[in-house]
Amino acid sequence: TRLANHLAGQIVRSSTSPALNYGEAQSAESQKDFVHKMQVILKELRETKICLKIINRKKFISLKETSSVLKENEELIAIFAQSVKTAKSKL
Repeated sequence: TRLANHLAGQIVRSSTSPALNYGEAQSAESQKDFVHKMQVILKELRETKICLKIINRKKFISLKETSSVLKENEELIAIFAQSVKTAKSKL
């Protein structure tokens, strides 16, 4: 469907963006810049999570196939949220 195609494209973009932005964060020019880039990663991970939830609700693919991906996404959100918190404490 048109919605499925849109979500497929969106999830490809939002789910690959964190890895690319993490490379940028490693080359941050300052602690403030690092925090900003890490926050962008969090936004993309959360966007991916929402796309996965829509895919589950619309039953485009089985819950079994997306549950492990959703779990890993939530683990990454927790890791990066803690990293942002730690980095902010050093500002």
